[in-house]
Amino acid sequence: LQVDLWQPSSPFHIVEGTVTDVRVRQNTTRSLLPYLQQANIQYTILISDLQKAIENQTGQRSHRTRRSLSGYNYEVYHSLEEIEDWMHYLNRTHSDIVHMFSLGKSYEGRPLYVLKLGKRSRPYKKAVWMDCGIHAREWIGPAFCQWFMKEALQTYQTDPAMRKMLTQLYFYVMPVFNVDGYHFSWTNDRFWRKTRSKNMRFHCHGVDANRNWKVKWCDEGASFHPCDDTYCGPFPESEPEVKAVAHFLRKHRKQIKAYLSFHAYAQMLLYPYSYKYATIPNFNCVESAAYNAVNALQSAYGVRYRYGPASSTLYVSSGSSMDWAYKNGIPYAFAFELRDTGHFGFLLPETLIKPTCTETMLAVKNITLHLLKKCH
Repeated sequence: LQVDLWQPSSPFHIVEGTVTDVRVRQNTTRSLLPYLQQANIQYTILISDLQKAIENQTGQRSHRTRRSLSGYNYEVYHSLEEIEDWMHYLNRTHSDIVHMFSLGKSYEGRPLYVLKLGKRSRPYKKAVWMDCGIHAREWIGPAFCQWFMKEALQTYQTDPAMRKMLTQLYFYVMPVFNVDGYHFSWTNDRFWRKTRSKNMRFHCHGVDANRNWKVKWCDEGASFHPCDDTYCGPFPESEPEVKAVAHFLRKHRKQIKAYLSFHAYAQMLLYPYSYKYATIPNFNCVESAAYNAVNALQSAYGVRYRYGPASSTLYVSSGSSMDWAYKNGIPYAFAFELRDTGHFGFLLPETLIKPTCTETMLAVKNITLHLLKKCH
């Protein structure tokens, strides 16, 4: 029975009493459902025709009018090409406050673009790093990174909180971390997760870019097998995308005070550690930041997020970017698992982009303002 695990990402995390979300081919359901009934395992069919659901999301692209960049629609999902055009456009039209640069190239040779956002108010400023789309199929991530830029640029002149953020901090925003994988999820396989590097021996593509970091690399919650979704890679930072970002963060680690990574789906706000059950030294500061952020998020639409250390709140996983950032001296390291909790899974409808981004924005502003107040 070939199934694609959506939640959790690895079979190691399937234990009694937990809910597991799987995607199966239509012809597989004929053998899977009787099997589940026999084994007395309860199940619910969440999406009965996945192909149709995919086409509903990307199908109208052809006749969806490509408006000019000045009328960029933040409430739809965008292809990599559209996102890159949009980044160039912001760089051109907001040159006083946005600076676009590349960290290097992906495995397939695409530039790894980052937007530096903030007023050039003083020579040295603390910074916040944000990345979206480490996992290709989690489209709501890149949608949020774009939303964040839009909100910042539209409101910093009128909103005192945003003005304070952009005056006192720089934001490094990477809308699509895993550019090759994201592109592939638009062109070939909507549910692709990994990078697109080639493995000669197994003819399998890709490494899980969130298991490829040099922190307890390839320990629990990661796989040594190249065909697995949680494959850790042949060695830490084997993926050029991971290597480039790690190099940048190392170089700026004195300046960067927060690392925020956006994933889907589970509705959680996670902080270190991911790789072990242990309490981080600055737990009180990080915990209170998470608590306040989750409350701010809930105030918008009543959506509840669980928060806590990733290992006990979600599951143990080694080699993650969040743990690595924390271990490298970035005191506030968070991973968001955005909407939903499984009803739509990775196919979060475009109608939910706006509410999801609106509530997440409140959490991010909350964390950022927490950062500017000294916490002891």
